Amino acid sequence: MDSTGTFETAAVMAQHNTMVAISKHYEPDDWRAVDPEILKHTMASSGTSDADFEKLREVLKATQGLVEFICLDVANGYSEHFVEYVRKVRSEFPEHIIVAGNVVTGEMVEELLLSGADIVKVGIGPGSVCTTRKMTGVGYPQLSSVIECADAAHGLGGMIISDGGCTCPGDIAKAFGGGADFVMLGGMLAGHQESGGDLVEKEGGKMFKVFYGMSSATAMKKHTGKIAEYRASEGKTVEIPYRGPLEPTILEILGGLRSTCTYVGAAKLKELSKRTTFIRTKVQLNTVFGTS
Repeated sequence: MDSTGTFETAAVMAQHNTMVAISKHYEPDDWRAVDPEILKHTMASSGTSDADFEKLREVLKATQGLVEFICLDVANGYSEHFVEYVRKVRSEFPEHIIVAGNVVTGEMVEELLLSGADIVKVGIGPGSVCTTRKMTGVGYPQLSSVIECADAAHGLGGMIISDGGCTCPGDIAKAFGGGADFVMLGGMLAGHQESGGDLVEKEGGKMFKVFYGMSSATAMKKHTGKIAEYRASEGKTVEIPYRGPLEPTILEILGGLRSTCTYVGAAKLKELSKRTTFIRTKVQLNTVFGTS
């Protein structure tokens, strides 16, 4: 995402051994200017066009082997074209770790893994600025898809990333508990000093940052000049309160996850799925004094 896949975000995340899928709209020269230690904690993102493929090749050449992960990122991974693109990238970059998505069912996870992906990105519709479920009626409950897709991936020796739907550290813990090997965040990291998006001052001096989905009208107009006639926007643009530096948010997330592990007796994140039992409930929080 433009808003969170920035090198500034990566500089903070790298200090905590976490990774950032860098927006595909950065140029090779932008990558060359980044500290090598930060590059080791990034993924090079790509779409599926011929131009995207050439740019990916240039970016990986510019980074001189420091970027190990490739993220093949599309909203809809259910296409023969996408599967063929995964095979093409695997053939061209046999030594890299390939992330491919998004999908939400075990069968497609298996297809992508067998086509050359190492990690499959799971999630259609749960994101905070995603309107795919509203505009198309297509989607899958995120935790259910994580449980199903993790089972399929692990049976083939692959991994999954739970992408979207997290609103608090507890949601991240549940994704790991459901079997996710990685959890990808967007909205939880947006609105910070290191995030992309315009900083807007409102009446009374309150500061906000613009945050938008990559299938939104804002993103399409920014990168292609218009919304294509054959499709509709599947994302929204919002202004969220400015949150300052990212570091405190990352520390809060990591602190919550460490506490999760102590509650359930997990020595590492990898063990969470073996220490987790899910119980259906209508009320999760006591909100008598507010929801925060």
